[in-house]
Amino acid sequence: MSDYEGRRELVADCRVRAATDLFAHTWDPVVLAALRGGPLRRSELRADIGGVSDKALTEALRRLLGHGLIERHRFAQAPPRVEYGLTDVGASLVDGPMKAMGEWIQHHGDDLLAAQDYSEV
Repeated sequence: MSDYEGRRELVADCRVRAATDLFAHTWDPVVLAALRGGPLRRSELRADIGGVSDKALTEALRRLLGHGLIERHRFAQAPPRVEYGLTDVGASLVDGPMKAMGEWIQHHGDDLLAAQDYSEV
């Protein structure tokens, strides 16, 4: 955001857009939530999530790595082993805004779905 004559403007590269983009991809929040319990191997992630394709998981992991929300740890052993875990920033997102959204969904999820059903008529 920039400050121009005492007024705050939303611009293409503002922090609000950057933050909301974190929820623009279907699987990104799901992957973050799956990693809340601790680091997991890719196969464990895919099994825990269910329904995610290999391609979609790969894309989500790359995006989340690029945003600095997860980290990739490679173990020097045979066969090679790689685990993904939350960074401090990723954990703060999961334990903060995502947790609040989960609580909101618990209270208002049925209303949200009912309104969608009604609007499709």
